[in-house]
Amino acid sequence: MSWFFAPFYDRFMRASEEACLISWRKELLAKASGKTLEIGAGTGANLDSYPAHIQDLTLLEPDNAMRGLLEKRIASGSFKATICANSATELPFPDNHFDTVLCTLVLCSIPDQHRALQEIKRVLKPGGCFLFLEHGAAPEDSSRLNWQRRLEPLWKIFAGGCRLTRRADKDIEGSGLIIEEIQRESMRKALPITRPTVRGLARKAL
Repeated sequence: MSWFFAPFYDRFMRASEEACLISWRKELLAKASGKTLEIGAGTGANLDSYPAHIQDLTLLEPDNAMRGLLEKRIASGSFKATICANSATELPFPDNHFDTVLCTLVLCSIPDQHRALQEIKRVLKPGGCFLFLEHGAAPEDSSRLNWQRRLEPLWKIFAGGCRLTRRADKDIEGSGLIIEEIQRESMRKALPITRPTVRGLARKAL
């Protein structure tokens, strides 16, 4: 359904971007440094938030519809980046290659999230940082989590494979990356089932 979802994605997210996501992105990406890889760059929502010192940027986007919009945005702007069509589960980069890897609102839609996180860990340099901003499951025993579970099978069909009940922080920790900073907050102006978010910084051990 990406051909259907991609053209409407930016408009669907606009209210939340203006209410909180733009400021969250800028705060998060300010911590990026060196050779940087973005997983699931989508339509390029992060491009305006990259600090000027990021000069070596690779944008990974395997979805054809999203990548087409990303390529148009790169072509029409002043952004300099390499676009890669590979899957996050098969990164075409050597071990210990990037200083920073980041993903924003993308782990929810990767079918094999565990393998993707292992690949992220592999391509990070020792001491390199993984920046993340993800939505996911509401607290256990909450009515919101019950609704997320009920709606997830239908939601992921129309929302590009998005899962509502993943817990990104637990999966990041399970991959062996070490979370150093974490913040939980409600995504304002979003649908109630997508409001719980977690963002922060994890690091690959030296």
